[in-house]
Amino acid sequence: MLLSAFSLISRLKPLIAVYVFSVFLLSGCSPFYILRAAYEEGKILWRREPIEGLLGKADLDAETREKLRLVLAVREYARDALKFRVGGSYASYSYVDRSILTYVLMAAPKTDIAPYTWWFLFVGRVPYKGFFSEEAARAEAEEFQAQGYDTFVRTAPAFSTLGWFDDPLLSHLLRYDKVTLAQLIFHELFHNTLFVSGRVDFNESLANFIGNRAAILFFRDRYGEGSPEHQSALNAWQEEMEFSAFMGEVAGPLKELYGRDIPKEEKLKLREEIFSRSKEEWSRRVSVEPAYRFSGFGRQNLNNAVIAHYLLYFKDLKLFESLYQAEGRDLARVVERITQSIHNGEEPFDTVRELVHKKSASARPPSQ
Repeated sequence: MLLSAFSLISRLKPLIAVYVFSVFLLSGCSPFYILRAAYEEGKILWRREPIEGLLGKADLDAETREKLRLVLAVREYARDALKFRVGGSYASYSYVDRSILTYVLMAAPKTDIAPYTWWFLFVGRVPYKGFFSEEAARAEAEEFQAQGYDTFVRTAPAFSTLGWFDDPLLSHLLRYDKVTLAQLIFHELFHNTLFVSGRVDFNESLANFIGNRAAILFFRDRYGEGSPEHQSALNAWQEEMEFSAFMGEVAGPLKELYGRDIPKEEKLKLREEIFSRSKEEWSRRVSVEPAYRFSGFGRQNLNNAVIAHYLLYFKDLKLFESLYQAEGRDLARVVERITQSIHNGEEPFDTVRELVHKKSASARPPSQ
């Protein structure tokens, strides 16, 4: 069916906007990179269909129907119960014509776990760079390796435009189980609510906490305390907390080693010993849990870029959990407290620590 002129213009507006957005956001990148990013995001936006409309199709299979309804319920819960800035995100569905959406590159010096950063307008310095083709990601990784960096290329199932556009549910996300799907959507929706420029480690670790805790509450309220979905969400969060604590144990010795005044060759030798011990220790801890979500760490080829990746998403999760407990396990209150207290230019983790300290101090009885 031919689109009317008005309808065509309406659909072209977001595509023009995404090109302009890409030019500004990726202003430090090559024109080809900008065009490719604009093209791929434009396809996603062009293909959006309202989820409510899809649910009206008689030939929709039962599992897809259930997950689409779940997505809308997650949106409503995030907006109404948790007070996220949801906007129009995840109210629509977009078909993606490949199984892997994006590839993400991270790089780090061989004697430092602080990652290399790229600068982007509006979002500041970012410790990763996304690509829509594996070839492009690996080609840039090889350039960094030639300069003496460790690199890590991974896939990413979704991304947020931070509220610039109404992000749709991407078709390949429907392959996830209900709990993982809900966690991911809560995570991405929270990025619309709070994003601290230049502090991706804080943004991602906080969103991980929010995504997990929100899913626990959502499934408890939807299916009941102790339901399979609720229990699965609880287990997932416990595993992430354990892995976060373990990554802190790995990072400590590496930072100490890299700060020592010894030859680089010795540092490189000793770091391999730390990597090896870490993998053995983690494999020992999860040996009785074959389905443990992070069991693969014990078999992974480690380097500083891989460690930096994990620290980016699992840094100080216990800190956020401490605030949650201090606030009476009220997640909406935690979201409100953090979003009102965080200011650009300040150390956000320190701000949260201060919130925990103040709450704990006010809860203590006065001294006699």
